Amino acid sequence: MARPVGYGGEVGEVGEWATRWAAERFAERYRVSHSDAMIAVELEALGTDYGATGYTDRAEADAIGELLGLTADSLLVDLGSGCGWPGLYLAGRSQCRVVTIDPVASGVRRSAARGLADGLAGRHLAVVGDGSTLPLAGGVADAIVHVDVLC
Repeated sequence: MARPVGYGGEVGEVGEWATRWAAERFAERYRVSHSDAMIAVELEALGTDYGATGYTDRAEADAIGELLGLTADSLLVDLGSGCGWPGLYLAGRSQCRVVTIDPVASGVRRSAARGLADGLAGRHLAVVGDGSTLPLAGGVADAIVHVDVLC
C-alpha cells in the first residue's frame, strides 16, 4: 500500500490517512449541520430536519422503506448513518428496530439523541463503527441501508 505524505506532513498508510481525514471532515459537518440555517436548507431541499449530510430526500427514503418492506418485527441496520437519516425515520414509520452505525462519534451521539427524541427508546442502538466490522451476528438484520455512503 502506498505511504503518502498526509495533511500536516505526516507519513502513513492511505487507509489510515483517509479514515482520519474523513472523520475530521464529517465531525465538522455534524457540528454545523444542526445550525438554524442548515436545518432550514435541509427542510427546503430534502424535507427533513435530521441534520443530514447527504442528499437523500424524504420521497426517496419513503421509496426505500417501501422496497424494504419493514415491519415491527424487522431489524434495520443503517450503515454510515451519521445523524440517523434515514434509518431513524424508517424505524419511526415502520415501528421496526434499528441499529445506526457511523465511524464518527459526534454523528453517533446525534443519532442517539434523535432516536430518543423520535420515541425510539428500546428500539434503537447507536454504534460507533464501520462496514468492516459490524457489531451483529450474521443473518440477524432484515435489511441494511447505506444512503449517500461510499463503502
